[in-house]
Amino acid sequence: MKLFYIGLGSNIGEREQILMQAIALIGKRIGEVVARSSMYETRADGFESDNLFMNAVIAVRSTMTPHDVLATTHRIELDLGCTTHRNADGSYCDRSLDIDLIACDDIVCNDEVLTLPHPRMHLRRFVLAPLCEIAPSWVHPILHRTACELLAEID
Repeated sequence: MKLFYIGLGSNIGEREQILMQAIALIGKRIGEVVARSSMYETRADGFESDNLFMNAVIAVRSTMTPHDVLATTHRIELDLGCTTHRNADGSYCDRSLDIDLIACDDIVCNDEVLTLPHPRMHLRRFVLAPLCEIAPSWVHPILHRTACELLAEID
């Protein structure tokens, strides 16, 4: 069994309801959701938007591979109506659902499909604050700092 940390975000539509539907589908299709953070309301990161994001992080125990979890989360996004995260020019845009694979145990992966831990997680308050809530002692396998230490560095 592997322990996955998965980030979720939504900034259009019924944000909290969409995130709860995504969490339920992750529980059905990927594995047991063993922890769930509070919902955090945050500004858009990486693009301008008048719409605030609702963000959360969950911990999921699964026998799946990280690549299979990633593919499954992409299918869940599509099933819940999110077809794109980017504009035609490649810039980020508003979205009803964004699911990111943040980390899996102490696995380090960097291939054409998947990078673990998420390459920008250590720079994102909207990932680190909820991660600290459910896994304060999780240690980044490359940076060798806990989630809470990483959060303190960006504060």
